[in-house]
Amino acid sequence: MTYTIRQVATQFHMQPSTLRYYEEQGLLTNVDRTETGQRVYEDCHLNRLRAICCFKNAGMTIDDLKKFFVYESNEPEHIDEILDLLESRRESLDEQRRALDEAAMHVQRKLHYYTDIKHAIDSGGEMPDWANYKTRAYSIDC
Repeated sequence: MTYTIRQVATQFHMQPSTLRYYEEQGLLTNVDRTETGQRVYEDCHLNRLRAICCFKNAGMTIDDLKKFFVYESNEPEHIDEILDLLESRRESLDEQRRALDEAAMHVQRKLHYYTDIKHAIDSGGEMPDWANYKTRAYSIDC
């Protein structure tokens, strides 16, 4: 099946200029053109775009993506580089996840603290002390 640049851009929630940029950077290759010069994308391009979007969401840079796809084109020769690149990305994601979990816990503590302040104001009760909240663990499940 074939797709126009507009169809692909819409499907991936991106601007057509982003697709042209990925092609200029060598991330999308072998994009055919019609007689009038319009790009023609195929399923293999959509598969590559899924990988690009996934890796971009994971924080990979354009340079990292270029390296990855070069390495991937000859996996046996570059298996160590592929593993190093992916392991480095995983470590960064783990670090980001820990930082987000810590921030979410702090927000959860503040929510409980300020909710209790509101209850104290509404009921005329005793105001809570932040010292009782700042190390407490709360569920941060969605």
